[in-house]
Amino acid sequence: MKISAVIIAGNEESKIADAILSVEWADEVLVIDSESVDRTVEIATSMGARVISRPWPGFSAQKQFGVDSAKFDWIFSLDADERVSPELASEIKNIRDKAGGPAFSGYRIPRSSFYMGRQIRHSGWYPDWQLRLFDRRKGHWNDLIVHESVRLNDGESVGRLRSDIIHFTIDDASEHHRLIGERYAPLAAQQMFERGRHFLKHLLLWELQNEIPRGHS
Repeated sequence: MKISAVIIAGNEESKIADAILSVEWADEVLVIDSESVDRTVEIATSMGARVISRPWPGFSAQKQFGVDSAKFDWIFSLDADERVSPELASEIKNIRDKAGGPAFSGYRIPRSSFYMGRQIRHSGWYPDWQLRLFDRRKGHWNDLIVHESVRLNDGESVGRLRSDIIHFTIDDASEHHRLIGERYAPLAAQQMFERGRHFLKHLLLWELQNEIPRGHS
């Protein structure tokens, strides 16, 4: 069993090196870059990663492209703002090196998130279980533009690992507003539109449910 670590990145020159270092145990490191204009590609290439640059189509499509482009069937998926803890790396290597192969088709991993330098452990933030290690012959990323996740085929088994992916979400308020405005809000709007749930439909439904009944009371 060999594992391809697939990292998506876009203008992540300050984070990509640490992400790659955290998966140095992988048999391949593949970075899918969304046409960065900073040093992301230069840094990743200098560290031995294979890099493919392409336009940004949304989280799920970008991640699935990485899955399809990887050399090996077993995939470990990571974002540039995430890190594999040393304990998690040991668990994954034990699975890879186990005689007889993995016991499951995919593995859920707890994710520990940090927001502006502080770990968030309440309001459902931890453990934020993520299916990130899986056999691509038995699963794929869903087609959601945001809130993407891996879906295994019916009947496939899923295991759980104990150690964390570390997720550094936002460093400061300016980054928070930039990400919401430049990436998440447009993608969320596109997803709602494609599902036929754009703002006008929500407004009309709200009117029907709230205003019209009042007129007949």
